[in-house]
Amino acid sequence: MQRIVFYLVYPFLYLIAALPFGALYKLSDVFYYLFWISGYRKKVVFENLRKSFPEKSGAEILSLAKSYYRYLCDLTLETLKTMHMTESQARERCIYRKADWLDKMHEEKKSILIVMGHYGNWEWAGPSFTLNTKYQLVVIYRPLSNVYFEEMMVGMRTKFGTRITPVEQTLREMVANRKKVTATALIADQAASSANSYWTTFLHQDTSVFNGPEKLAVKFNYPVVYINVKRIKRGYYELIPELLFENPKDTKEGEILEKFTQRLEEEILRDPVIWLWSHRRWKHKRA
Repeated sequence: MQRIVFYLVYPFLYLIAALPFGALYKLSDVFYYLFWISGYRKKVVFENLRKSFPEKSGAEILSLAKSYYRYLCDLTLETLKTMHMTESQARERCIYRKADWLDKMHEEKKSILIVMGHYGNWEWAGPSFTLNTKYQLVVIYRPLSNVYFEEMMVGMRTKFGTRITPVEQTLREMVANRKKVTATALIADQAASSANSYWTTFLHQDTSVFNGPEKLAVKFNYPVVYINVKRIKRGYYELIPELLFENPKDTKEGEILEKFTQRLEEEILRDPVIWLWSHRRWKHKRA
């Protein structure tokens, strides 16, 4: 059944990915109306927005929600476009802001741990980092249940040299790479179960944060780098690395997670539209 679904859907995905950018965004405008009418996760989106921005009126929340759905359609089609993107397009569409301190770390053979959120186009951030730095980027991810779509996504995410590792193999991969100079990237703003979480306040709400990034950073003493993905205009982003902690072993428990959460919140407040509001971020409750 998985194979049948894939081969029925894949030709349409391929045709979409082959569209020039102008036509891609016109199609995205059409998809927006379909998404909005379908009510896809509307309850989740509105609940997340209301609780995160209690000071905003109903009209402001509605405007934010509509803008978010427009962006979600853009993000979805931009991700598909990766299948047909050239190296020059990848560089042009997600501009890397050079950081001399990061180049120096690579020269000193220091591996790093990257933390980021579901903010901006995180799929384009990988190629941008890989193409513009000397680091071997290793992205930790959760595989799809459909093996055929999983193979398609793996091809898209690794086409410019990025490596990906299933989340269950994170520690094993990092141990195996200890003698190499790598940048291990984790998207660290997903809902965390109480067994593997640190609790903090994020967007006015009691929030569980995966403690894995902090534990890994301290264990290997890899400098922690926050990757900020800013949207310049429709279809264009810039990638800005920020050093959060150079020596994680010198930090207190929870300090790394607090700092990451704070930085992500700052960016969401600056441009709330491009965060993943349809994610069930607050589905876990503190015991």
